[in-house]
Amino acid sequence: METTLFSDKLTKKKAIGLIHRLYVTQLKNSRVHTASTKTKSEVRGGGRKPRPQKGQGYARSGSIRSPLWVGGGVIFGPKPHLVSKKINKKEKRLAIISALYLKKKEFTFIEDNFLKEFETTKTKQLINFFKKLEINALNEKILFILPTSNHNFWLISRNLKNVKITTANSLNIKDLLHTNRILLSQNTLNLINSNYEKNYE
Repeated sequence: METTLFSDKLTKKKAIGLIHRLYVTQLKNSRVHTASTKTKSEVRGGGRKPRPQKGQGYARSGSIRSPLWVGGGVIFGPKPHLVSKKINKKEKRLAIISALYLKKKEFTFIEDNFLKEFETTKTKQLINFFKKLEINALNEKILFILPTSNHNFWLISRNLKNVKITTANSLNIKDLLHTNRILLSQNTLNLINSNYEKNYE
């Protein structure tokens, strides 16, 4: 990968700030707000006026499901809602390619046709593949970057909790930051450069 990312496009400090902003945005957008409480109109019961309007010294209550009563509705309680924070496409691409540049010491290059070694969908094949590369799949967080998606390889790797798979055109800032070993081929790296670096201009 070219080393002109920081000198020509960004300083290292600005690149790290951009990576942090994209990471925080991704975490925020991945949150699912499902907490829900019932309002007065949604709580069951309370159709009858509990007391006479006048004459008994009580407050003028129209329903036992008022938020002021035990068992009543909730005022301003949480409701399921969507939260979305936007980041520009060019900033996102620049953050991802900068994160890759920071992770270049953790690259392990593999053959372009390495998928041919996996003839059957057996996880043991992948474990043996790691042994050849002297990689400890139990203690290292490993990210495979493939040129295109491969369903059989996904089936092989899904039993290994420390192994994640992505493709060159769908890189994820969270996956990049949470790994300490990136496996990819030279062809995949060229594809990443063509997909992301051309969008700097």
